[in-house]
This record gives sequence, structure tokens and C-alpha cells, in this order.
Amino acid sequence: MSAKKSIYMDFRQHIFEALDVEAIQEMNREELQEQISNAVDILARSRTQPMTKMIREGLVKGLLDELLGLGPLQPLIDDPTITDIMVNGPEHIFFERNGKLQRSEISFVSEYQLLEVAKRIASRVGRRVDELSPMVDARLEDGSRVNIVIPPISLDGTTISIRKFRSQKMGLEEWVGLGSMSVDMARVLMIAARCRLNILISGGTGSGKTTLLNALSQYIEDDERVITIEDAAELRLLQPHVVRLETRHASIEQTGEVTPRDLVINALRMRPDRIIVGECRGAEAFEMLQAMNTGHDGSMSTLHANSPRDAISRVESMVMMANLNQPIDAIRRTIVSAVNIIIQVSRMRDGTRKITHISEIIGLEGDQVVMEELFHYQQRESEMAGNPLQGQFVTQGIMQRSVIVQKAQFCGLYGELMAAFQH
Repeated sequence: MSAKKSIYMDFRQHIFEALDVEAIQEMNREELQEQISNAVDILARSRTQPMTKMIREGLVKGLLDELLGLGPLQPLIDDPTITDIMVNGPEHIFFERNGKLQRSEISFVSEYQLLEVAKRIASRVGRRVDELSPMVDARLEDGSRVNIVIPPISLDGTTISIRKFRSQKMGLEEWVGLGSMSVDMARVLMIAARCRLNILISGGTGSGKTTLLNALSQYIEDDERVITIEDAAELRLLQPHVVRLETRHASIEQTGEVTPRDLVINALRMRPDRIIVGECRGAEAFEMLQAMNTGHDGSMSTLHANSPRDAISRVESMVMMANLNQPIDAIRRTIVSAVNIIIQVSRMRDGTRKITHISEIIGLEGDQVVMEELFHYQQRESEMAGNPLQGQFVTQGIMQRSVIVQKAQFCGLYGELMAAFQH
């Protein structure tokens, strides 16, 4: 153990033993900081070896972060350039910056301290994490998404995965500016959202699905009633008429669980114009398709898949989870009549995010779903492996029988749509 960590643990024990929990709750941050600073000064004077000002300030900040924030993780939380934080036990902490994983020099003093932070995160959103419930999804006050797994499920100590919430809203213009899509692609997606097409966003973990969903939601009209359904609320819609619903885990008595499927079924009774499901993972996909098919045009969701074709298969599998014994051809007919656009988002090997495909579902040929690729990212291999990826966004045009064309004509956006395919 390093000398610095040893000092921190010694001071931590003395100060935490003397703290009055009720008194702490009544103090603001400045008052608590002053109390801790005074306590650190008293303990520092009792030591035989002098302590530098930098070490004292570090002790005060660390103790304050542990009482009010997330302990050693707080500096990573406060860093706006970091997008993901991964804790694999008290000694192994990693973060993602600019699409690249890096190992942090910070660590927890013990597994006990790490577990206390994990329990605090869960309790703030009314959830618990213990031996009976060793896995939990939660969120921080700023909207950051958190997943926690504790021993004995996690063999090497408590594991915390944090997907940080972007304080700055990222619109389609920002996606274009980052090279994640072309101007023409952004124009088509804007028209698709405004014209109330049903959209699925497909991609892997950390590819930017929710960020893109937030960006598309900016084109929903203010007079529409929108209901969002999420496991851990992270969507930030700007419209005035938004109802946000969140799932709930079962209690210790195994009662009170509210699943995504329950929420989708209930949302249909709430007179929504659009339903947005943060992520389709299971049987709720069937109700989502039914909603898209019964007048709730413009609904959106995300799912995990590696390509638009895989996304279709994934939806088929999720509908089967509803145990409705529907034949596969009936499921595919439902998908074709419900979903209009599939957007594929990928995190590339150089850490950048790209929209690699925008595909429109056309219909059925035999028992196969037919899709028309509107845009795709054509990658050129870089000369050296470490170089940024090079490529371009290309299109083969759009057919006049396309649903987007028909909707654009109805909404008065036909000319703008066709301009996107003339370059």
C-alpha cells in the first residue's frame, strides 16, 4: 500500500468515526468542507512528520467527494472529456476518452469503500444492490447511466459501469461536424422524423444509439404528446408535452415489478401521439410494433444488432419472447407494416462513431423482408493501422414508391428530400 493511501485510510477512519450523520445532512457543501478541513488540520498536527499543503487539500477533497459524491470516481465524473467509466474492483479503474480506453491511476482504498459507493448510487434512485439483488441498473443525478454488479456474481470485486450523460445536447448538425454522417444523411433523417416515420436505431454498446435518438427527437412537433419508456431514464426531450415512464425492479418480496412491456401496454391507454422506447430488449417489442401499426406513427426505439438485417432478426426473436405462438411469416408481415427506417450506428476501430447504414423496409418477397439501402459508409483502408479511418458516405438514390417519398410529399418536403439524393 502506498504511503499516500495509508495516510488517507488513517485520516478517513478517525474522521468518519467522529462524524455525526444527522449533522452532515443539515450542512451545505461549504460548511462540511470547513468541518473536514479543520479535522484534517488537527490530525495533521498530531503527526510526527509534517504534511504538505497539497496532501492536506487532497485529503479534504477526497473525504468530501466520498461523503457527497462518488469518492475516488468524482474527478472522472467531473471531467467533461470522459464518456465512460469502468470499475473492475477497487484497484482497476478505466475510462474512455475520444473513443479510446485508458487506465486510471486512481483507486479505492478497499472493496468496502467501493461497495458503499455502489449502494449509494442505487439507493438514490430507490433501488438496492445486495446479495439478493447483485445486479442493478441505476442513474446518477445528472442522468448518467450506471450498471452495478457485486460479488459473488462479480468475482474480482464490485463492478461499476457508468455511461456519462452529455450536458450539451448533440443534434444532427454535431453528428455531421464530427464526420459521423453526411449533410444529406442528416437532411433525410430530419425529414423522416418530422414526417412521422417509425424508426429503429441499431448498433452495439457505446455506439451512440441513445445520443442519436435524442438528436432525432428534436424534430418532433411541440403539439405532439410523447411518451418515453426506459429502464434508466436518460432521454432528454425538449418538447413541452412529454410523459417519462421508467421500469421498476421487484422488491425483496418479489412483488411490484414493472417491466418495459407493462409500460408499453399502459402507454397505449394514455393517448400518445408517439411512443419512444429507450431500448427494446424483449417481449415489449411486440407491443411496440402494434403501437406503430395502430396510429402511433413517428415512434422510435433502439436495439442491439450489428446490421439492419440483423436488426430484423433481433426484432423477430424479441416478438417470439412474448409467447404468442405467431408464425414467423406473420411476425415479418407485422415488422414490414410497422417499421419504416433502420439506422445502423457503429463505433469504428479508431474510436469514432459513424452511421454506417440508413435502410428503408420496402416489403416482403416470399418470406424475406426486403430493404432498400438509402445510404452507407464506404470505408477505405488507411495506409497504417494507427491512422484515422478514411471513407465516404454514398447513396444509390431513392425509389419513387418509397414511403419516405410519399410522406415527404404529404408534408411539403419532397423537394428537400430529393435534393439529398442528387449529389
